[in-house]
Order: sequence, then C-alpha cells, then structure tokens
Amino acid sequence: MSLNRQDVIKIAHLARLDVTEAEVAATTESLSRILGLIEQMNAVDAKTVIPMAHPQDAALRLRDDRVAEPDQRDKFQEVAPATEAGLYLVPKVIE
Repeated sequence: MSLNRQDVIKIAHLARLDVTEAEVAATTESLSRILGLIEQMNAVDAKTVIPMAHPQDAALRLRDDRVAEPDQRDKFQEVAPATEAGLYLVPKVIE
C-alpha cells in the first residue's frame, strides 16, 4: 500500500503528531514501506505453523535458590528518617 502526502498529513493530525512540511516526504516513504511489509506478512499462509514461545528448543539453566547477600535492612533503616515494622515511611504526595 502506498500513501500520499495528504494521507500522512491526515494520519499525523489524527495521532496529534507535529509533522513539519520538511518531514512529510520522509514520513510518507517510511509509512509506505511499513505498510508494504505488513502486506507481505499478511500474504504468507501461516495456518499450519505451530505457535511457539521461542524459536529454539532451549531451556534455561536453573540455579540454587539461596541467599547471596547478607540481610542489611536494619543497618539501612538506622539512617532513614522514619520507619515502622521494617518499612520506610514517606510523606504523602497525593491527596
């Protein structure tokens, strides 16, 4: 699908984009190429393709679920202006 200058100006207006006159030609070409690519993808018959989460049959290595750093919460909260029950208290900013 090929777009013309008027199409791009209308799309820019609907999308509330500020496209200058100097950018209209480049934007027209870019959008036309994108729509052409979409047409090519729609032309492919993918009814027999099985959906997959990953193109390779790979699994992630699992690691031991263990603590890697010491618990320093009390040390960090000593310098906090206000804490309660292990939580940081902050001023309310939304009414």
